[in-house]
Amino acid sequence: MVALDALGRRGALRVLWELRDDAMTFRALQAASEMNPGSLNARLKELRALHIVDHADGGYYLTEQGLSLMTALRPLQAWADDWAQRGGVRDE
Repeated sequence: MVALDALGRRGALRVLWELRDDAMTFRALQAASEMNPGSLNARLKELRALHIVDHADGGYYLTEQGLSLMTALRPLQAWADDWAQRGGVRDE
């Protein structure tokens, strides 16, 4: 439940999405995620505490656990793509 709580927080999945291909500096990650510095710092701290994200000279990156999580989320992404193609949210 701790992991689901952290992933459900505003911007957490966006951070993971932006880091999916390569490490990013704080500024690059902030620009890509369109998050304010305080929120981004909070999400990075939480994701680092869960060992999903870490930091090195090249910037923030997904750990093995983070990469494994992204693999686990692929079916959800496939569902979301299909849902969006079928019209997604409709006003009723």
